[in-house]
Amino acid sequence: MTTNYDPIAEQYKRSKQQPWRTFVECFTLMELAGDPRNMAVLDVACGEGFYTRMMRERGAARVTGVDLSQGMIDLAQKQEAQNQQGIEYILGDARELPTTDQYDLAVAAYLLNYARTREELQAMCDGIARALKPGGRFVTVNSSPMLHFPSAPSFRQYGFETTTTGDWREGTPVTWTFYVDDSSIDLENYYLSAETHESAFHQAGFREVRWHAPQLSPEGLKHNTIDFWSPLMEQSPVAFIECVK
Repeated sequence: MTTNYDPIAEQYKRSKQQPWRTFVECFTLMELAGDPRNMAVLDVACGEGFYTRMMRERGAARVTGVDLSQGMIDLAQKQEAQNQQGIEYILGDARELPTTDQYDLAVAAYLLNYARTREELQAMCDGIARALKPGGRFVTVNSSPMLHFPSAPSFRQYGFETTTTGDWREGTPVTWTFYVDDSSIDLENYYLSAETHESAFHQAGFREVRWHAPQLSPEGLKHNTIDFWSPLMEQSPVAFIECVK
């Protein structure tokens, strides 16, 4: 099954406030994105607009957010109405983006890991590549295809756990359980190998593909010790990818 974000949109928004997401996920993704000033930026699987707003605040000239969940788009548009930044939010599918050759930079946080098959992954990569100008970049963070999740350590101290079902092979579900306030939410991802990803990127028209390890921000070390962060950094459940069209 594919996670339905509509009933959990508000809880997922709060999960973005977990420290690891600030000091590792957000820090690394924004380092990869670089300076977006004067750029047209597309945020695919934008959710409630967390990174969409960030790109606009960092100086992007034009920002568009696209998400498949009406609940997420509703939250994003509500925040845009309260604090108008000139961001356009569109209900849409990454595989069929309603745009062609318009953007300098595409950003996606947790999109590709929802592809259950090589074909679904290819459709996502094709859609993003079509939306980018020649020379445009795509930066993304996803559930890591390099981690063997059945033997992954516990990540409970960071506010989440991961579990798998069945044999470890292409398409195996990976469930992320986020503990938010006094409740929890489950999100289901799917494993596809790094080789499958690279093949899909190149077939979509990306001429360069770079994998990046997570980075810990200096503020993260002020928040907690290196011993606290080490399990997350050494057996990272997330991977960062940069592609150039």
